[in-house]
Amino acid sequence: MNKCSFCGRSSKEVKLLISGLTGYICNDCAMEAHKVVMENMKSKEKFDRTDLPKPKDIKAYLDQYVIGQDAAKIAMSVAVYNHYKRLQHETEGKENDVEIEKSNIIMVGSTGTGKTLLARTIAKMLVVPFTIVDATVLTEAGYVGEDVESILSRLLQEADYDAKKAERGIVFIDEIDKIARKSDNPSITRDVSGEGVQQALLKLLEGAKVNVPPYGGRKHPEQPFVEIDTRNILFICGGAFDGIEKRIAHRLNTHVVGYGAIEHTAKIDKNNLMQYIAPMDLKSFGLIPEIIGRLPVLTHLEPLDREALRNILTEPKNSIVKQYTRLFELDGIKLTFAPEVLDYIVDKAIEFRLGARGLRSIVETIMMEKMYESPSVPVKRLTISLDYAREQLEKAGGKIMNSGE
Repeated sequence: MNKCSFCGRSSKEVKLLISGLTGYICNDCAMEAHKVVMENMKSKEKFDRTDLPKPKDIKAYLDQYVIGQDAAKIAMSVAVYNHYKRLQHETEGKENDVEIEKSNIIMVGSTGTGKTLLARTIAKMLVVPFTIVDATVLTEAGYVGEDVESILSRLLQEADYDAKKAERGIVFIDEIDKIARKSDNPSITRDVSGEGVQQALLKLLEGAKVNVPPYGGRKHPEQPFVEIDTRNILFICGGAFDGIEKRIAHRLNTHVVGYGAIEHTAKIDKNNLMQYIAPMDLKSFGLIPEIIGRLPVLTHLEPLDREALRNILTEPKNSIVKQYTRLFELDGIKLTFAPEVLDYIVDKAIEFRLGARGLRSIVETIMMEKMYESPSVPVKRLTISLDYAREQLEKAGGKIMNSGE
């Protein structure tokens, strides 16, 4: 009779007996072995500088998935690397040494340029807990919506409810521009989802000990709080800041006078004003000075030109064309796109002004009918022609355009 090689119990005495090359293990021993391994991993968890991904390694990884945006990639790679070094510095427990402060990041770029994609991609290679939260759902404490502390609740969940592990994590706050205050003057009344949220974020960004409800605050009011120190949590914020180019243009034109103004204006690239963004532009947009000061690294994402959009369709590891090719491959169908179809898709994305996100919408519209029919039809090859693509988009009418408004 087969017996567990660890506890000696027979197959009749246990629920499950797993066979190996030379022995067996029961379900109870497997569970205990898992606990021992996890405890051992926790005790040995340490940030060794020799194993840290260098900034160039991080950027090289991002290059596989994100086209262009070198300035933002470099800023994020350096910030993440420095974050690792700070954690390693903390674990060494050095006394009377220089205290390294964290450098939170704010990324500014129009919709569809890759802010969230950068965050999601970098999360794949990190050895620290990482979470992405949306600022649009946050409200000031006591109002309908999510409290600012819910950000840390999600990070705690990503860290398997290990507070110490969560305290060295990274949080990406998306749509940070949506909590801008409604006017440039400090509010004397409640700005529930704007300035009030910014004020509440201050203590998290700089570093404070916060009592966090691990399962969310309102659904489980009786739960015990978990104290989390945010001093070592790196915050990366991203936002489209729609319309901020007008503020940048106004600032650039008002800072110079006379003959020098003509020469200065000639040097400005009016097609990419975002590269000239400065903290004062964020202030005029509606972010309070205190929160801007706690986001010292300001970087921008370039608007996507035609060449970049064309490359996004085919080059990244998880490019849109590769995703659809794989989807049809799972049904045994070899899918190909005529080159002129890809150019047509890019032209439409530029026309609709939806950025890289618009590429997906257009391809989905073109492929919808084929995705519906092909699994039921014995077809081995499928080629999408320009005429077919144009026909499908014209049939869809203005749906894509309306979805981006």
